[in-house]
Amino acid sequence: MSIINLKRLAILTGCFLLTVSFHSCKKFLALSPNSAFDETYVFGSVNDAYSAVLGTYASLTGDRGYGGRIQYYFSNDCDESYCNASNTLGIGGDNGPKALCRYNALATNTELDAEWNIYYAGIDRANHCIKNIPQMHLYTNGTDNDKASLRRLYGEALTLRAQFFFDLIKFWGDVPAPYIPSVDQPDLNLPATDRDSIYDHILNDLALASSLLPWRGEAGVTADERITKGAAKALRARIALFRGGYSLRAGSRQMERPADYLKYYQIARDECNDIINSGAHKLNPSFMAVFKDNLDAHRLEPNGEILFQVGLSGGTGVSDGRVGFIDGTRVNGNGMGSDWALPTYFYKFDSLDVRRDVTIASYAINGSGYYLGIATVYGPFVMAKFRRDWHSNPATPANSNFAYTGISWPMIRYSDVLLMFAEAENELTHAPTAAAIGAFKQVRVRGFNGDESKMGDIPSDYTGFFNAITNERMFEFGGEGLRKWDLIRWNMIAAVFAETRANLAKFRQQQAPYDQVPAKMYYLNNSAAGIVYYSGYYQPAPSTPPTGYTSVNWAAAYLNNFENDWAGSFVANQREILPYGPQTLSSNPNLHQGYGY
Repeated sequence: MSIINLKRLAILTGCFLLTVSFHSCKKFLALSPNSAFDETYVFGSVNDAYSAVLGTYASLTGDRGYGGRIQYYFSNDCDESYCNASNTLGIGGDNGPKALCRYNALATNTELDAEWNIYYAGIDRANHCIKNIPQMHLYTNGTDNDKASLRRLYGEALTLRAQFFFDLIKFWGDVPAPYIPSVDQPDLNLPATDRDSIYDHILNDLALASSLLPWRGEAGVTADERITKGAAKALRARIALFRGGYSLRAGSRQMERPADYLKYYQIARDECNDIINSGAHKLNPSFMAVFKDNLDAHRLEPNGEILFQVGLSGGTGVSDGRVGFIDGTRVNGNGMGSDWALPTYFYKFDSLDVRRDVTIASYAINGSGYYLGIATVYGPFVMAKFRRDWHSNPATPANSNFAYTGISWPMIRYSDVLLMFAEAENELTHAPTAAAIGAFKQVRVRGFNGDESKMGDIPSDYTGFFNAITNERMFEFGGEGLRKWDLIRWNMIAAVFAETRANLAKFRQQQAPYDQVPAKMYYLNNSAAGIVYYSGYYQPAPSTPPTGYTSVNWAAAYLNNFENDWAGSFVANQREILPYGPQTLSSNPNLHQGYGY
């Protein structure tokens, strides 16, 4: 059972002790405590501070957090996946959550306000903790255990605030940056702060946080879902790569990177190197086990591969998530299964790469437990690291119509640390060092079940190695909500989207290099042991189904113009950034729309 289930009462207690209400229709950040207790009372003991920090964690959960919206809507469409939606160019879009992934969200889309409010509520909770924990009498005068516990909680609050700001910047670019509690703000109508200033602030926060937090496995620190030193360092490395990467600038309306970008690659390299040398984290030998045997099975990954995960539970849209319901396989007709893998993504994998069939599924399961091919207008491939038939929570059996699965969401894995190290090292030296190649190789060879003879050659030149990293991150993190943001920070999103759109058209028309892909496939009837296809994925199937098999569309599944509905409204040098929401703008006269919205 997930550790976060054991903490849920504490989290909810923290929420009540540090509850804030967000009246966005009145004025920006008009947050006021609902509790009658003042800050001295709320932060009167280590347990109270613990509850307050856990209440801050809660802003990551639920439908509006990493239980649904962020990874499935804000982070789609990309060259991996397509959010199944009746929100196409042809019907003009629904201007709801699905418009976020189709790149046609208008400035009137209230989904934008809802997410914005959740993030700023989380920042305000963190600000209360950041202000008050170091001022507690026990912080400097308590027992050694008290002081260690409070230092850890202070580091967690700093890290959580950094995560909230980081996501806000990814979505909106320049945003208001309150670093003190709203009750202490002389003016709640803050203008947008240049993102580089925010990045530098939270990079400094994370440097402090990592000095306060313990490593996983240190005395008294067990594996759980709380932030540790490794998580803070990994997040600092990730943010540093974004700070040194490309982003859309309001003034020029162009994708630009700072002149001193190598400074930030050095930060990323050093932080990742610290994690690698710590011995606190390592890869699980099995890529499948990370998902099937741990996350989907509600167990903590035992090797420390997952440095930070969002604990989801409780069965509600506030504290839980629909991980494995929005995406993943359908069982007995249940589950949305609406995060569809692009066929071009499936066929980018080496046929021997075990990550393909963990990341992507091409089946559903009926009420009798038999495996079926998928026959839809969105194709036969669904993103499926989180799938109902791997879900082992007895309270929510796979064939039920449950939506909230209690599957925790992985924020940062050790494979990300290895690949960030390899990328930063390659950029700094302008050629892959032995250390960079070694880190890259760890990730690559696991994708082939440890068999180096199958993984192919690793490039030894700067450009070749960079391209290998961009592909390896795609193979490793498919369906984990990272790819779109990687493409943006590399300034590759427009070119990759154009290439993908052209390849989707070729796939639909079965033109080279997809001319040998089958138009139809045939799956074995009444198979309860897994999906069994009569022929392979890489050659045409027979013209008529063999006895005992049923046909299902494969390349023929895709309708005319599919490639134009996918990411259909993307516009380079504008849609990399979302517009501010309507209530956000109307409530704050110092905030102004940009980027051509």
